[in-house]
Amino acid sequence: MNGPDERDELINKAIEGLRTVDDPEVGLNVVDLGLIYELELDMEAKKVTCLMTFTTEFCPMGESIQSNVTGSLRMTLPDFTPEVTVTFDPPWKQDMISDAGREFLGGY
Repeated sequence: MNGPDERDELINKAIEGLRTVDDPEVGLNVVDLGLIYELELDMEAKKVTCLMTFTTEFCPMGESIQSNVTGSLRMTLPDFTPEVTVTFDPPWKQDMISDAGREFLGGY
């Protein structure tokens, strides 16, 4: 099987893996914090592309978070080569936090 169902399953697996990567300053995972903008799979090239941001352009933990995102994608999708790109367009805003993230942060 190499169709949309497999692709969706792999993307969901990657997202769940990314939920283990926290922004250490906030204590919330990068998915619920709203730092992951796009996650795409190229099934033929065996490549996973992630477009993400940080809460600020001057995030002191940015390199570490990006490295952890790359590591998570390698671990959850070992047959795919990860490519993680950081952008600040659009800039991160608090309204990007998921409902689960807001609950975790106490209504942040």
